[in-house]
Amino acid sequence: MMQTDVLAGHLDVSGFIAPTGRNRVKHITFQGSGGGAGVVEIFDTTVAPTSATYGRSSALVTVTKSAHGLATGDRVGIGFSAAAGASATDGNYVITVVDSSTFTFTDPNSGTVTAGTACRYVNSGARWLVSFGTSTSVTTPVAVLIPGEGMLAARGIYASISNTSYVTVFYG
Repeated sequence: MMQTDVLAGHLDVSGFIAPTGRNRVKHITFQGSGGGAGVVEIFDTTVAPTSATYGRSSALVTVTKSAHGLATGDRVGIGFSAAAGASATDGNYVITVVDSSTFTFTDPNSGTVTAGTACRYVNSGARWLVSFGTSTSVTTPVAVLIPGEGMLAARGIYASISNTSYVTVFYG
């Protein structure tokens, strides 16, 4: 049976595609701006992701955000910017709090990322869903069809974009 109640949201800046409610992400279209490598990140959340910084040494990722308010055992959904061609692995992680401004977790991959590199995270049951990199030179639209019934966003759909001309998300 084909779903006929698919909706769409289009953004030229980061923001909510569907601010509340249970939906399935079906298709994503985006276009790089040509102004450098960029990223499109989709989160399942009712609040905008928190901006922070991070560094990675081997598999240990350390995130810094003043007064983050998190507790050891919390799960965060997080997307990472690249530094010198490397980044931590976007995903959903159970964290360990070091202090009121720092938390850590183990990345499934290892490498080195200089501390101070940008990241975005959500918590309190919100989740990271998917990320796509945009090219430094290709400015043709990219269309991504999500297989099966799509990705479940139980709370809301937020698109975080940088160096990206636009993102359109089809959901239902």
